[in-house]
Amino acid sequence: MPRDDEALLRRAFDVARRSREAGDHPFGSILADADGNVLMEQGNGFSSEGGDRTAHAERLLASRAARAYSLQTLAGATLYTSAEPCAMCAGAIYWAGIGRVVYGQTEKSLKAQTGDHEENPTLDLPCETVFAAGQRPTEVVGPLLEEEAAQLQADFWDKH
Repeated sequence: MPRDDEALLRRAFDVARRSREAGDHPFGSILADADGNVLMEQGNGFSSEGGDRTAHAERLLASRAARAYSLQTLAGATLYTSAEPCAMCAGAIYWAGIGRVVYGQTEKSLKAQTGDHEENPTLDLPCETVFAAGQRPTEVVGPLLEEEAAQLQADFWDKH
């Protein structure tokens, strides 16, 4: 069964909405296997993890995936995420061995939207730059559905 990147990315958007509704930052990620079957999902953990500024959805998901699946499985897997992975998250994705990333909103767009908010001092560094420094390939697709992804952040950072 072929992957449907847009449908799976929208599932990550749903995770981001639930994260926001639960009082966390509005980011979400899912991991799908090579056939598009969802293996796990993860929202942002800033609030639920006690104010941990490193508890980004992608990093938490990559850590869980690295413990749960083999490198072979993860090399064929895709991490779908509402916003482009930051440098920290891209590093975690790389070290976990996840072979493909599909994201919605770019870091550049997110930085413009959040400004210099102390809870999200966004790095404007493309994830492809981080992955290119590695020794194994990580395919990147994005931005995809960027306007939809940006709506997840709408008015959130003004209130927090």
